[in-house]
Amino acid sequence: MPPAVDIKRVDFSFGSQPVLQQIDLSIERGTTLGLVGPNGGGKTTLIKLLLGLLRPTSGTIRIGGLSPLDAVRRGDVIGYLPQNPAAPSSLPLSVRQVVRLGLAGKTGMLKPYADDDLHFAEHLLERVGVADLAEKPISTLSGGQLQRVYIARALAPRPMLLLLDEPTTGIDPAGQQRFIEFLDDLKRELGLTVVLISHDLRAVSAISDRIACLNLTLHYHDVPDHLPPDLVYHMFACDLEAMGIRDGHVCTHEHTEASFVPGPLSLVEKDFGTQPTKDKGQGTKDSNAIKR
Repeated sequence: MPPAVDIKRVDFSFGSQPVLQQIDLSIERGTTLGLVGPNGGGKTTLIKLLLGLLRPTSGTIRIGGLSPLDAVRRGDVIGYLPQNPAAPSSLPLSVRQVVRLGLAGKTGMLKPYADDDLHFAEHLLERVGVADLAEKPISTLSGGQLQRVYIARALAPRPMLLLLDEPTTGIDPAGQQRFIEFLDDLKRELGLTVVLISHDLRAVSAISDRIACLNLTLHYHDVPDHLPPDLVYHMFACDLEAMGIRDGHVCTHEHTEASFVPGPLSLVEKDFGTQPTKDKGQGTKDSNAIKR
């Protein structure tokens, strides 16, 4: 049986600007890979390559033995949770309808869903803890509730591979631990292979079987316990500088993707853990005041 993901000598460039060079990476089925690296290091580009949204300049990518485009067309190979997904405010969809939309790629937009798939979607509503919200409009949910609904949508077609982009953003340490346990339970129950992008090295180390450090090239791919501290400082020098932390390391990265400067958290996942923010002149407030 082929590995869940097999990347061989992949290069990718935007015009003359290289973003990824000579990436070799194999992810075994049933494992969790944590993908870390500085902003602009190529993480988002790699996810887009796995989703078939971009094509490599050279090299090959196989997902369960299929090309990314063929894997996406099948509809039951890849599940994807984007970072901070927004509720579709213009569409009057219920939570149940949004979860069932995850079956569209597998079944086809104009074809009826199989009874077995519908039963599984109902099971997921229970499993992620939103069954009591099934008939609620998706636009009325909090950030944490939305995250659970979109995880259920990603899992509805029973994919082999689950891609998660910064799923712990805005979650406090206690909430991160709950999310890690929640994801680990789902992984075991459904036999998932998980690729997790995160800037939170603590969260990645806690849940990942292996870590891949990416900054143009692959600098490290091994178990979390062997990750060299000097490599961590080098990889995240830009982010540390932005937060006023140098420790003798200076940013030398060329940012080829959209850059991000760490700042106040903009979204708090209420259901996993609330992290308060400072409001000028008003002391501490709960940033769960998400627009409905």
